[in-house]
Amino acid sequence: MTSTEDGIAGWATGLMDTLGAPGAGLAIALENLFPPLPSEVILPLAGFTASRGQMGLLDALVWTTLGSVIGALALYWIGAMLGRERLIALASRLPLVKVSDIEKTEAWFAKHGVKTVFFGRMIPIFRSLISVPAGVERMPVGTFLLFTTLGSLLWNTIFVMAGYLLGENWELVEGYVGIGSKVVLGTVVLAVLIFIGRRLGERSKAKHAARR
Repeated sequence: MTSTEDGIAGWATGLMDTLGAPGAGLAIALENLFPPLPSEVILPLAGFTASRGQMGLLDALVWTTLGSVIGALALYWIGAMLGRERLIALASRLPLVKVSDIEKTEAWFAKHGVKTVFFGRMIPIFRSLISVPAGVERMPVGTFLLFTTLGSLLWNTIFVMAGYLLGENWELVEGYVGIGSKVVLGTVVLAVLIFIGRRLGERSKAKHAARR
């Protein structure tokens, strides 16, 4: 475990020692708002803490899921306050983004929004960020809460149980998930580079066509 993760683990441990299961919920709520805080460290640690009898296993699952939902709901309302018009206004100022890109994203989210919210809760990095477009698109709050809760409960149960069963070896979980997170991040970086390359290519073609 790196020194940063040691610090996060120590911080989360302090919250759990002081507040018990609600401390684990608070840590996960903050993890939603600040994605660099890794749930793959906090959740197994909560399971390990439960295995030592410092909190109930069911309490750990309930409070971490509640923390996930509260954090996601805060981001949902940030997206809702931002709104479609402000998003388009911001996008129009970005050099390589077109309003049509936003419109395509809106159409895609309208079609796949429920699945995106549910499965997005189980994808490292994006599990927090997916709440923002849900708010921008004004997904019904009840629907958002239902599928956020279901996705979060599934994700949290897997990691809390892993920490509970692994005991002192709970840190092994972070190692495996860290590989997955790097794959996801690498895929996103590649996709962004391809997008930029295509957009620059379109601009170059447009300039050549204008000179003719």
